[in-house]
Amino acid sequence: MKLPTVKQLKYLCALDEHRHFGHAAQACFVSQSALSTAINELEQNLGVTLFERGSVILLTPVGATLVDEAREILNQLDNFVEHAKQAQGAFASDLRFGVIPTIAPFLLPKILRPMRQLYGSNKLYIREDLSPNLLDRLGKGELDVLLFALPYETGQFHTEHLFCDELVLCLPANHLLTEKPSINLKDLKQQDILLLEDGHCLRDQSLKACNLEAQSVRIPYQATSLNTLVQMVVNRVGITLLPEMAVTANITHDTDAQIRHISTNKDVSRRIALVWRKNSPRADEYLKLAEMIREFGPPRRR
Repeated sequence: MKLPTVKQLKYLCALDEHRHFGHAAQACFVSQSALSTAINELEQNLGVTLFERGSVILLTPVGATLVDEAREILNQLDNFVEHAKQAQGAFASDLRFGVIPTIAPFLLPKILRPMRQLYGSNKLYIREDLSPNLLDRLGKGELDVLLFALPYETGQFHTEHLFCDELVLCLPANHLLTEKPSINLKDLKQQDILLLEDGHCLRDQSLKACNLEAQSVRIPYQATSLNTLVQMVVNRVGITLLPEMAVTANITHDTDAQIRHISTNKDVSRRIALVWRKNSPRADEYLKLAEMIREFGPPRRR
């Protein structure tokens, strides 16, 4: 039995991801016939069927096992190459950087220039996506490091705390709560609270930080972006929680929305962190990157 080639393993993983021969071939920059031939040769060499062909492409049970092992092998090969590059010093490689939507527009403008200075002529690839999608791509080796918000289950990945990002109230003008000298968590009970839709980690982080259950508050609207939430507040649909970094970046500019802090002994915030694979040979580089990013956050809190 011949050992599989790296090309065959890459095609195997691509076909698993896209479940379409044409789309997988496009992702690998080869013809559909070349990819199909390589998969057929791999199956013949292994003596197993990896995919069920039909109107829908499905992994067989043995295919599901082998594709996971293929991804691990490809990750190890990437590490092999990265170890060699790291011998040349930190920041010697391109960086595939993932970031969630509730951080990207507010922190990236501050850190991209110093990041480019760190990485010199190497390329920075930025991907903005939801938390579960980014973690999936990190596990597959498609991304190197993530700029993330916690708490969130990150599984086997390393998390490096950067700073805390307070969650503050955004209220419409003349809302009853704006008349109170201080607002506590109990004041939020039974309010119409606007949240991001499912899939955004900030949704659950906001509820958890305020000791709220989704069934204990009225949720009249679920948005896809923080900018939309602000517009809903301005139009008196309800109130919402915003990350402090978004407010600092003037997300409420040119509106009459009111910002208030929540008075409580509880830490009403999310934790901003970098996330990477524990066995990454670039860990020292990412620690230096973390130190740089911390300079653009608020004072570090415990």
